Amino acid sequence: MFIPSSQGAAAFTPSFAEKSTAQPEPVRHMLIGTAPAVLATIKHLHKLRYADPNDWSLPMPTGRPSEVMAILTKRVSLE
Repeated sequence: MFIPSSQGAAAFTPSFAEKSTAQPEPVRHMLIGTAPAVLATIKHLHKLRYADPNDWSLPMPTGRPSEVMAILTKRVSLE
């Protein structure tokens, strides 16, 4: 459930009905920027041991000049 904050940004507040399930849930991360910036961010997240670089999609053009997008789907436990 998203609840708007006074600054206009949305804050995420789980309700009791959204409590943990036994199955991990997918979360999709999208990096959008220049190819060097996206690749540097993927490498940085790997150094932090968050995601393996091979788990990301290949960078794909977004249709904007010099901009690419890479996607990672990660399964997270809500416990």
